[in-house]
Amino acid sequence: MATPLPALPRRTGADHDITRYGARPDGTSATAAIAAAVDACARAGGGRVVVPRGRYRTAAIRLQSKVELHLVRGAVLAFSTDPADYSLVPTRWEGAELMNYAPLVGAWDAQDVAITGDGTLDGCAGADNWWPWSSGAQFGWRPGAPNQRADRAALFAMAEAGVPPERRVFGAGHFLRPMFVQFQRCTRVLIEGVTIKDSPCWAIHPVLCRDVTVRNVTVFGHGPNTDGCNPESVERMLIERCTFDTGDDCIAIKSGRDADGRRIGVPTRDVTVRDCTMRAGHGGVTIGSEMSGGVFDVLVERCTMSSPDLWYALRIKTSPRRGGRIAGIHFRDIAVGRVARAAIGCDFSYEGVDGPYPPSVQDITVERLHAIDAERVLELHGIPGTPVTGLSLRDCRFDRVRQPDILDHAAPVAIERVRIAGLLTG
Repeated sequence: MATPLPALPRRTGADHDITRYGARPDGTSATAAIAAAVDACARAGGGRVVVPRGRYRTAAIRLQSKVELHLVRGAVLAFSTDPADYSLVPTRWEGAELMNYAPLVGAWDAQDVAITGDGTLDGCAGADNWWPWSSGAQFGWRPGAPNQRADRAALFAMAEAGVPPERRVFGAGHFLRPMFVQFQRCTRVLIEGVTIKDSPCWAIHPVLCRDVTVRNVTVFGHGPNTDGCNPESVERMLIERCTFDTGDDCIAIKSGRDADGRRIGVPTRDVTVRDCTMRAGHGGVTIGSEMSGGVFDVLVERCTMSSPDLWYALRIKTSPRRGGRIAGIHFRDIAVGRVARAAIGCDFSYEGVDGPYPPSVQDITVERLHAIDAERVLELHGIPGTPVTGLSLRDCRFDRVRQPDILDHAAPVAIERVRIAGLLTG
């Protein structure tokens, strides 16, 4: 099914250049000017908020219906790294709802909204801000410094206890990093052409949206949890001709975590990923781990994946705490250079093996995947009583495989015309 694009005005006078509202590429804050341009554009019935060539400092940006944020070639929006610049808003963090720091660019309940152009959104995150909150020493954290561990545990405990999201208040004095681009409950969203770099946390995160298109976008950043694109509880999404070089999953498809995911109960469905390039990252395309609402009907085709720092081409991660159902996942015509762990991985014990909600995986098909160098073809970890099932490989080729498959509580994989190190199986 085609993904409808935003209906955005293209009339004379529909462009609102942020310099007309006081923005200057001289190191002063352009936050108020950008907000004024967005408001004026929305009041005029929609159009483009244009960022001209130059580097503009800003805090959080909130878009509105029928507004397109357009960055020309050479334009950079450099985002503040001061947490005080990000107000408290309703958001979702690792699959749980809460009140937390605003995303760097956000929209709520908007229709026909876009970010376009050849410019750059620079999150400016690094080892001296945002990233140390992850508690990773490799990202700048040092003993005695604050980190997210206690807040993360508190949020998930609140969700399990049924505390209303508006009472799960974090933000100032807490250490849960904001997302970069996060649209919530929006319809007809387009992100096209821009480069997104050095995000505090997940880079592109549509939540409870419909009809989302992300194309010709480059996402770069090797920080903690800097996933490239994470659709969560989204219906109809196209991700095409994008490049991901990330510190976590390149694309991770999600639908809410544990009790919150089951309470909201909205799956992600009808996602197409095509003609993309995946470099470093934990998974080229991952499903989970926050997928308690289910993930259905995902097509990944004509993608290129390769890096010694890419763990898996296709990765599924979940647990009996998550529950949820995954069905109708189709990989085809995938070129894999090097993967560090396995071409295909599935883990039912991610973040625990205990829980009353066994995950279900069905109808996972991999066709015409060619891997030049993989540590192993399969790494499948089910749990007692809940094996990994429903995986088929057809017309695949693995030139060099260093280690044998791991099939731990996994049903036999259906194999047809698969070559491993030159030997035909199935």
